[in-house]
Amino acid sequence: MSGPATPPPGAPPAETRWRQAVVLLAALACVALALRLGFWQLDRAAQKIALQTALEARGGEPPLVASDLARDAGVVPAQTSRRVRLAGTWEADRTVFLDNRQMDGKVGFFVVTPLRLAGGREVVLVQRGWVPRHFDQRAVLPPVSTPPGRVELEGRVAATTSRLYELDSAASGPIRQNVEFASFARETGLDLLPLAVIESATSANSHDGLERHWPPPATDVQKHYGYAFQWFAIGTAIAFLYVWFRIVRPRQRRRLA
Repeated sequence: MSGPATPPPGAPPAETRWRQAVVLLAALACVALALRLGFWQLDRAAQKIALQTALEARGGEPPLVASDLARDAGVVPAQTSRRVRLAGTWEADRTVFLDNRQMDGKVGFFVVTPLRLAGGREVVLVQRGWVPRHFDQRAVLPPVSTPPGRVELEGRVAATTSRLYELDSAASGPIRQNVEFASFARETGLDLLPLAVIESATSANSHDGLERHWPPPATDVQKHYGYAFQWFAIGTAIAFLYVWFRIVRPRQRRRLA
């Protein structure tokens, strides 16, 4: 009775071949994953460029007036970034200060005040500008000049006011993390439209102490290019290391042996 077959001289044992196959499959999987993530980041950049182009084109359209503003939330996306000119009176006692907002590298508040549109009961939330906060007494509200009577303003339509992640969406008081349209309308009794307006800097509001250096949307395209480069570099490094340690180095050793 013959014994188990022996591998030919110089052939690697079965266990070594199995390990080599596992290492090869792992390297291929890691390279494929890195390439997939890199192309995904490039796709995200392309999407944002297309979005930026669409928003810029929309911003070049004639400005909307109060009667043009969406009353249905489903229409708001089509009006986002459209210029708008409104007239009305400020609901100054309903002003909200959105906390932890930055402008020009400084931390403070975004000031949001409801504007009652002229000639009716409808109200739109206006993100008026940025103001610094008191860092020693964080509950102290900064002074904000809100003119009484009829005002006219220019701005751009936004789906909502500035938003940050928060664990609990319930909020009250003048200092908040975010403003939810539905809850704010119930709280105040105001007839809110389902959109917001980001007020632009004009000569009319140049002396109210608010800063309005709003960044354009989709400005982080370079971030996605950077991430894509990192993923492609990782994939290339994995492929290089595999070829070096699993192919080139073993051949060099065999030549020296």
